[in-house]
Amino acid sequence: MTELQIPVPDRLKAEDYVMRGSNQSGMRAHNERLVLSLIRQRGPMAKADIARATGLSAQTVSVIMRALEEDGLLAKGDPVRGKVGQPLVPMHLNPEGAYFLGIKIGRRNEELVLIDFLGRVHGRVQRTHAYPRPEDTVRFAVDAIHKLTDPLEPEQKARIAGLGIAMPFEMWNWARLIGIEPAKMASWKNYDIKAELAAQVPYPVYMQNDASSACGAELVFGAQDAPRDFLYFYVGYFIGGGLVLNGTLYNGRSGNAGALGSMPVPGGQEPLQLIDVASLSGIEKRMEAAGLPTTGLWGDPELWSVEQDILDPWIKGAADGIAHAIAAAASIIDFELVMIDGWIPGAVRENLVKEVRRALIRINMAGITPPDVRPGTVGPSARSLGAACLPLSERFLVDGQAFLKQS
Repeated sequence: MTELQIPVPDRLKAEDYVMRGSNQSGMRAHNERLVLSLIRQRGPMAKADIARATGLSAQTVSVIMRALEEDGLLAKGDPVRGKVGQPLVPMHLNPEGAYFLGIKIGRRNEELVLIDFLGRVHGRVQRTHAYPRPEDTVRFAVDAIHKLTDPLEPEQKARIAGLGIAMPFEMWNWARLIGIEPAKMASWKNYDIKAELAAQVPYPVYMQNDASSACGAELVFGAQDAPRDFLYFYVGYFIGGGLVLNGTLYNGRSGNAGALGSMPVPGGQEPLQLIDVASLSGIEKRMEAAGLPTTGLWGDPELWSVEQDILDPWIKGAADGIAHAIAAAASIIDFELVMIDGWIPGAVRENLVKEVRRALIRINMAGITPPDVRPGTVGPSARSLGAACLPLSERFLVDGQAFLKQS
């Protein structure tokens, strides 16, 4: 790629990101989004197969696919010759059809990613902090966007469709729980991070709860064999999650549905919530008590260095708590699958899943069909990828307010 020599100003100038191509038409029409969603879920498809799957006429599908191809969102594959008639030409998503930015704002770190239309990460920028400050976050985001987009060709920059933000709701209420004086986090209460970033970048900005965003990433970019109803846990500084009903991420009236960290769990004489026993903050506290440095927890998870005498009891306690949360949730919604992911190494995630399965066996679930429990398939960056999914969903999927997985 030819690197564009663009200075880093106080804000990103719109003239450097002239919208055209995929952005020229704005929101896609419903049937176009339907076709894009179907191909995303099932892979390359010929026009005849799309017509059968959608119930649209062959002529309508031809018009739609021609328009999507002209806009650069679809591309032709190699012809597939059958026994009779013309060869079928499958169409697939063009990776360069659109690009998306996503930022995850966390209690101990931040991550901004640039992904293409297939969800492949083209670049990421991370930083750790003792706690997030809104003005610092905006500066980090603008600088990181420049770092990731300056090397793009003009045509690629023109196809950046939006920026998504994934962050905990009511950040200011978490100060004491992360060991910070509330006054240091108070500025978040009246700070509109979405509006501030929208004033700094030349494309639409969207926002969602961070754990819900991780669940959305699993729906869009994860393995496509999941059932239409499932529960999702993401283990971060505090554990959270998401609820998928009928193939759609269910946000609830306030956008806070699936707040699994708040579920009560057994804990001796004092009432506990799941965040008390299944969050990475528990590992951090154990390491601090042992006089060990903790910054490594918030960098690359695969580079973790946590003593087994700290990690093993945390996994045991976290698994017991998650298992009780699963049992409680399964008594209300008869879902068949639970997925567990997080800012943790793959091996730790596998061990946690195994322990949750064992813990479920020990719980009396008479009258409840125990769901299957398996690891998530997106990995540690699910929250930032979920943030990048927000403009993708809003502009190119069949339902602009949720992540849809078709049957």
